[in-house]
Amino acid sequence: MAQYKVVEKFVSINGEGILAGQLAVFIRFQGCNLSCFYCDTAWANQENAPFTIMTEEEIYGFIQETGIKNVTLTGGEPLLNPEIIQLLQVLAKDQGLHVEIETNGSIDLSDFAKIKNPPRFTMDYKLPGSGMEAKMLLSNFRLLTKKDVVKFVVGDNGDLECVRDILTRYQLVSKCHVYISTVFGKISLEEVVAFMLKNTMNGVTLQIQMHKIIWDSNQRGV
Repeated sequence: MAQYKVVEKFVSINGEGILAGQLAVFIRFQGCNLSCFYCDTAWANQENAPFTIMTEEEIYGFIQETGIKNVTLTGGEPLLNPEIIQLLQVLAKDQGLHVEIETNGSIDLSDFAKIKNPPRFTMDYKLPGSGMEAKMLLSNFRLLTKKDVVKFVVGDNGDLECVRDILTRYQLVSKCHVYISTVFGKISLEEVVAFMLKNTMNGVTLQIQMHKIIWDSNQRGV
């Protein structure tokens, strides 16, 4: 069996995305290949972040014990683990689960999209303000389906203009769900809504991270 470095596992609500407000099991993996300035889980990206080694069967067993059907695999960057496909295949066999994997946009999704009953991909596109836009793998856009999500985290008007251009160039609204979040303290929600109105951004959803409203924004395990 494969082994995975799990830094957190817990049950909470989905704070964002298609299933926002619904209960979910979260499995957070250690490590990331990017370094966005606004990252709110940077602690999990460090090599010295404490972790528990778990096999795919142990992870699946934990999920079953919770009785929760929504599963979010997150990080860090889960797809960095060379054996993560084995975990996805185990979870895919359970037709009752709704599996979502959060990925940062820099990892090739082609092998994972071929899995029978593949997970929902919630894929970031890192905008200029993140400092990581050059790492984005644009070929991933062609692999996304109607159940998948592209998430943009905006920090200023330049980021918003980039979102508009990417949506137009790749016709993302017709391919998948599109969400916009904000970097806390960098841009107001009013500015984002005004930009959406000005540019008639039909099919785009502004989301607020519910878990940061319900609990302290720095609290872990929620």
